[in-house]
Parts: sequence; structure tokens; C-alpha cells
Amino acid sequence: MHIDVRSDWLSYVDQVPRALVAANTVTSLDALEQSSRHQHQKAQLLLTVRGVINCEVEDAVWIVPPQCAVWIPGGLPHTAFGSGEVECISLFIEPPAALALPSKCCTITVSPLLRHLLMRANELAERYDVDGPDGRIVAVILDELAAAPVEDLRLPIPSDPRLRKLTDLLIAAPADHATVAQWASRIALSERSLSRMLAEEVGMSFGRWRRQLHIVLALRHLSAGQTVQAVAMDLGYESASSFVTMFRKMVGKPPSRYLLDRLRPAPLDHGQR
Repeated sequence: MHIDVRSDWLSYVDQVPRALVAANTVTSLDALEQSSRHQHQKAQLLLTVRGVINCEVEDAVWIVPPQCAVWIPGGLPHTAFGSGEVECISLFIEPPAALALPSKCCTITVSPLLRHLLMRANELAERYDVDGPDGRIVAVILDELAAAPVEDLRLPIPSDPRLRKLTDLLIAAPADHATVAQWASRIALSERSLSRMLAEEVGMSFGRWRRQLHIVLALRHLSAGQTVQAVAMDLGYESASSFVTMFRKMVGKPPSRYLLDRLRPAPLDHGQR
């Protein structure tokens, strides 16, 4: 079954009477790059095998680097597309009401065990035996998902048109060293009004929001093969070390270690088929 976002496919997925429906392929996101915003009753889990997935919801863009997954709750309008060469696994999940899975879109860290289980789930028969071994695999997956740590790899997108214009300006010129007051004047706001509106709409100061944007852009470029030095220069940092310091403060690890941890093959992969 190939990932497709046509309305008939989404309707079909929602009608399959199982807690988990797999796309049954490791595929590229080429078909999703031009897709319109859509939704489905089942939640969706997109695991990045290679490359970076961008998942857009109404108020944020979620960045999903290798060995992470994005959880999209059922009924949430969204679109997904890849940055560069991307391979992913898509699972549609209807979890039991009693299970505490996230109610909002989020990025989760995928442990080697969970990754192995998700790869195995990708091979399940569409109408697997709920009471057999396959059903037990699905139950363990749901338990592991509920316990998986969440990462804050998102860029909040404001709803105010002026702040959306500011978002576009910042993305177009990430290396621009203009002051907060100068950025505010470009969208016809005072510095005070800009700070207040950002706090109300995205819950961040201008500085933190811009650094979060830099993390988003950096992960896209680094996963596409650009060097830390090149990314640092593109984002306007004086040196690679100053960029690495910012990245470590925001993410908890320097970029090289962060990506190495996600690109390192899971030890359980061989022999999975």
C-alpha cells in the first residue's frame, strides 16, 4: 500500500477496523510535496528513516530529523513534505481511549526497540489477527509510544498577518542582523507591540523564536549534507563555534552529535525481515 493523501485513501484508512494500519512500504515523500492540507480520523505516525520531514499544522511547523517521528492526532488538519531525499514509514493509529497518547502534534524520540517494532509493524497484514502475535506487537507499540520522550522541534507560526509576514522575512533572510526594533518597523509595529504579540501568540521572546527558526533551518541543511561551517555562515553566525553553542543550548547536544545519534543504525535492524 503506497502513501497517498487522496480523499478516498484517507477514507479507506479510517474504515479499516484495526488499531494500526501501515502503509506497507518505506517510501519517499515525493507524493506529499504538492499535497493539500488534509486530515483523517486515525492519528498518524511518520517515522523518518532518512532525511528530514516537515509537518505543518495550523500554528506550527514540526521538524522530524532521522530516527525521530511526528505524532499527528486524529482529526488535525496538516500537510507533510520532505527536505531533500526523504524516506519514511507512515502508520495510521487508532489508540484505545484509555491509553495516554499525546493530544497535540509533537515530535518523539524513537528508541532502537520502538524503531524495530515500527519497522515490523510496517509489514503487518492489513487485517492482522488482533488476538494473535501481530495484535500483541501492536499493543507493545502503543505502550512504547505512550512512554516515548517528546522533543520540542517545532517553529510556532503566529496567526496575526503581520507576524506571519515577519516569519516569511526571517526565513528569507536568516542571516540578517537587524535589531528587534528594526524588524518591528518592517511590519509596521513598535518593538513593544512586537514583543507583546509574540508572547501572546507563540509564547516566546523574539530572540528565542528566531533561534528556534535557526534550529529548524539548520536541521534541514545539515541533514541534506551541508557542513556545520556552511550552515553557521548561512544563518549569520560569526563562527561555527558560536552556532554550535546556540544549537547545544537549544537542543541539548552539538549538531554533529545530535545527527550522529539519529543516523547511527539501530542494532536491531539486521535480520528484521
